[in-house]
This record gives sequence, structure tokens and C-alpha cells, in this order.
Amino acid sequence: MTGASRGIGRATAIALAAAGFDVAVAARTRHEGEGRNDARGGSLPGSVASTCAEVEAHGVRTLPLYLDLLDLTSVEAAAKEVTRAWGGVDVLVNNAVHTGDGSMTLLLDVTPDVMRTKFEANVLAQVVLTQAFLPGMLDRGAGIVVNMTSATALVDPPAPAGSGGWGFAYGMSKAAFHRLAGFLAVELGDRGIVSFNIEPGFVMTEAMQVNAADHGLEGHYVGAPPTVPAAVITWLVTDPDAPSLNGQTIRAQKFALEKGLHPDWR
Repeated sequence: MTGASRGIGRATAIALAAAGFDVAVAARTRHEGEGRNDARGGSLPGSVASTCAEVEAHGVRTLPLYLDLLDLTSVEAAAKEVTRAWGGVDVLVNNAVHTGDGSMTLLLDVTPDVMRTKFEANVLAQVVLTQAFLPGMLDRGAGIVVNMTSATALVDPPAPAGSGGWGFAYGMSKAAFHRLAGFLAVELGDRGIVSFNIEPGFVMTEAMQVNAADHGLEGHYVGAPPTVPAAVITWLVTDPDAPSLNGQTIRAQKFALEKGLHPDWR
């Protein structure tokens, strides 16, 4: 579970633990007070340590891991540590995302370096991590890969960044990442690999609570709690009917309401 120190990642780690899963908790922030708010400076709540404590409270095993999407050595090391300790994973949730410069940059202002950084973090690192776990999944004849994608991968913004929209570099990178689930289903579905895209909608994470106004998003969308996509992911990795959706994109908020997976938050 990447990006699990806060937000959707933390909520999903806890939901999976409640469902009986052992959870490897991966993120940059090791301890409370160390979380960086890349968008505006300062700190954010949440850490690997605190999520691990909440996971362990459900009586399952947890494994703290530290990775940075812009440091492939750390990504590869995290995968090796899980494989060494647990023999691999049955479910991989690619949830982490780059939150630094470029997410809300207008097209005329975006630089090649920013686009390169977004692609490396939001696409390359995710593929490298997935590739690291796929051989073990294939050996066991089963594995689930869940990719946290975004509406920015699917639609044009309703307004420019800062006025209710988002930046090109961010949307570009999420659109590329969005292709992964379909390729996994086509190439490896007959060997037991099941993959989903989760489009979470606007989610009021800890970071969004702090940064929504600066991003020009405040008042434009009704935010769901992180427990909504967490509930959907838990259903997808436990329900026997879920593999029929292999390769598909699940719009988490709509799906949660239709399936009755979460109390109505609207």
C-alpha cells in the first residue's frame, strides 16, 4: 500500500486490515511531524508509524516501508523488503502520487523538467513497483493490482488551474498511468492477474483540507471522505464478483453509493 501515511492510502490500509489483510505500509513520512506539504510548505499530519499502529490494532501484521517516487532505488528496495519478509504480496495498491511543483501549473508555464518529474513519479515509479511484484503473483497464479488514477486522466478541466481546474503536467502523468490496468488485464489476465483503475473523485484528504483554497478548488466540488475509495478497494479485493471487472475503471463515489459500501456523505 503506497502513499499510506495519510489520505486515501491510510484509510485503505486500515480498511484492508479490518478485512483481515496483513498490510505493508509504504510512504515517505516515517514519523508524525515529518510530513511535508509540497504544495504550500509546512507540514501535514500522518506517518508510516501511525498508520502501522492503526493497522496492528486490527490484529494483523504490518510492515513499515519508506519510499520516494522520485527515488527508484527506494522503490526497488521496498519491493525487495516485502518479498524478503513476506514472500511478496497478493494485492498491490498503487496509491502514492507526486504532490510537488507542477500539479497546478498552466500549460504555458510548465517546463520540460516539471513534466519529466511528474512522469517519473506518477508513471515510471508505479510501473517499476508493479513489475517487481508481478513475477511472484504469476508464480502463485493470482494477484490484484489496484491503481489510484484520477478524473484528470479522463476529462478536460472545467476551468484553468487555479479556477477549478488542474495543471497539464499532472493530468498528462495520470493519463499515462491510467493505461496500466488495461494492459495488465489484456496481457496477464489469463494468468490470474486482475487489475482495476480507481477514479476516486474529489476526496477531502488532509492535504486537500489545507490546500484546496490555494489550488482554487474550494467551493467547486463536494469532497468525499477518504473512507469512500477505501471501501471500494476493499470490496474489489474481496468480493468474488470483482474479477469480472478486470481492466476497468471504477468511479469510486458512484460505485460506493450503488453498492451501499459507505454511508452517504453528500
